[in-house]
This record gives sequence, C-alpha cells and structure tokens, in this order.
Amino acid sequence: MSDPIRSHESARASPRASRVETIPVDGEFALCLTHDVDRPYKGVRSLYYATRERPTYHLRTALRSSNPYWQFEELMDLEEELGVRSAFYFLNEQHLLRDRSLSEWFSPSNWIQHLGRYDVTSEEIVEVIRALEAGGWEVGLHGSYHSPDDPDRLTTEKSTLESILEGDVTGGRQHHLRLTVPDTWYYHRRIGLEYDASLGSCTECGFHDGYRPLRPFGDEFVVFPLTIMDQTLPDPGSQPDAARRVCERLLTEAAENDAVMTVLWHPRFFNEREFPGHRELYRWLVERAQELDAWIGPPEELFDAIEREQPSETASESDRPVHTDRRNVLSEIARTGQRTPITNYDGPYQSTEATEPADQVDVVGRPNRCPVRGERRGEP
Repeated sequence: MSDPIRSHESARASPRASRVETIPVDGEFALCLTHDVDRPYKGVRSLYYATRERPTYHLRTALRSSNPYWQFEELMDLEEELGVRSAFYFLNEQHLLRDRSLSEWFSPSNWIQHLGRYDVTSEEIVEVIRALEAGGWEVGLHGSYHSPDDPDRLTTEKSTLESILEGDVTGGRQHHLRLTVPDTWYYHRRIGLEYDASLGSCTECGFHDGYRPLRPFGDEFVVFPLTIMDQTLPDPGSQPDAARRVCERLLTEAAENDAVMTVLWHPRFFNEREFPGHRELYRWLVERAQELDAWIGPPEELFDAIEREQPSETASESDRPVHTDRRNVLSEIARTGQRTPITNYDGPYQSTEATEPADQVDVVGRPNRCPVRGERRGEP
C-alpha cells in the first residue's frame, strides 16, 4: 500500500530536479572514495567457498581465528600513507529469525543474504567506527536490504549508528544499490540524511548518470552517482592492465569534464589472498588521480563544500533539470541517452531475467538489478 502522506509531500516538495553546476573544491575534478562494509567477517562462508575453489585455503580460514575480511586497519594505514580520507558505510541488517516474517524463513536466498550478518553495536565494530571518526574518516549509513521502502527501518538504522558516533550521519548508500526513485531519496531526506550515493550499476562502470551530482528535489539533498564498483572492473588479479585502462579512461574523462567521480571498494577486497590485485589497483587509482590534480575525499566533505556555494548555483544547459516523478525521470533520461536510475529489483540471488514493469527496465533493455551473487568477485 502506498503512503499517501509521503506521496502528497513528495509531489509538493519539488516538481523538478536539478544538478549541481559547479564543484567548489580545488582540483581538476573530484574523486569521492567510499567503502560499503557488507561482510567484515568471513566465518562459515568459508565452507561455501571451499566447494567452489581452493578448498584447503578456505577451510583453513574457517578454522583459524584470523579473519581475512577484517581489513579496517590495513585500509586506514593505506589511506593515511596516501594522504586521503574516505567514507565507510556500515550495515545494520535485521535478524532473519527474530525480525523477519515466518514466510521469509523458507527462502534460500534470504538465508544466504543473512549468512554474513554482523552486529553494528558489537564492541569490536563500535571500536572501529569510533577510530574511523576520530581519524577523520566519514562514517555513513549502508541502508539494509529491506530498507529502501521502509522509512521506519531507515530511521532505526540511522539512529543506532548515530548513538555510536559523536556527530550525525550525513549520508550513505543502500545495500546492493536497492533504490526506488524517487521514493527512497524522499525517505532519506525525511529522516535527516543530506545525500545518497546509491545511484549506479553493479554490472558496468562509467558516468551513466551524468558528470555532476543531482538534486532530485531541487533543494539541498544531493545524489552522488556511482562511477566504479570494484566488481565491475576487469579482474585486477588476472587482468591488471585491463583494469588500469578502464580506470585511466574514467579518470581522464572526469578531468576533461570537471566531474565528480565516485568509487566503491569493499573493505574485504583489500585482502590480497582473497582478492588479488584489488589493493594495488586502488592505490594506483588514488595516486593517478593525485597526478591528475584531483580533489580526493569522502562525499560528506564534498557535500559540505557544495552547500557553502549552493545559493549561487543555477542549472546549466548541459545538465538540464529532470522531473522528479519516476516515469518522467525515465522519459527524460531516455531522451538524453543516459541510463535509467536504479529502481527496485528482486535481489542478488534471484534470476536475472527481466520481471519488472516496462518502466523499471533500462532504456537499452537491461533490467536494473545486480547479477546473481555468490561468485568470488560478486558475493553478497
């Protein structure tokens, strides 16, 4: 059932959206670094991977006390060495047996989805969150799988994270890029978030949603489109040159267009035994951006700079406003040749055959969903 209050207020809020026209930071372009904290513990997942590849290694990781997915200190040390900061988005998933309906217990996909769940209020995670905040990193919200259309759940997750932090949560990204346009953004704005970084693709990289951040409601709320997700690149372990070429092309494109380029590297990908090549590719990406005179930092810092300049901004001809209504958004993007925003999809373990209504399918016919997960480079 639709939320009549939400529908009425959303329609009333702003009939048209706009884009951020200028990027008020020093540099040829802006590079926003982000990390979705999906699975900081490998745990019993090692047993699954042992059936897929390297059984001896994966069984050993299941039995040892060491945790190959715990990469916080290593990642912080790397970014400290590079002289940059980034955003870490923490996930607060519901417990399948305790919090979800009985009917959901019988879905294998739900068991896989919740297999790697962690407690954001556990002592170990709280210690990391506070260390990140104290060190100048942004800590943001990674909205859980069922939260895109549940403002109450989003409120709970945001409040829980803020109870750990000294300050407020400014923004974040939805888990698996699950997003309903523009409804989820309305919920984000309503609970006090100031930006979202969920608009993007987990199957291909590029500036599909434009070079500048969006203002979907024509006000202060900003959307940072995702340019690169780690798993969309050629495998840097087996194809390092190909992966660098893709990154070089996008960095150059960003510099030529005074763009905001947002990248996502999951923390677990920094373990070289599990995901060879990703750590070095990330280092190369940051160093190459520095060579190209990019501003580099977390979205929150760029958002603050944009808001300081906001009163003088107007929409440019190259970044024409688009309608906030979803059907009009899709029509506008189809007209301009840009990819459609991500809309709701069935989930990472469902069939990749298109089952959405026609208006929720990409203008080139590709459904807006992530591919089937479970592979080493595209796990849940």
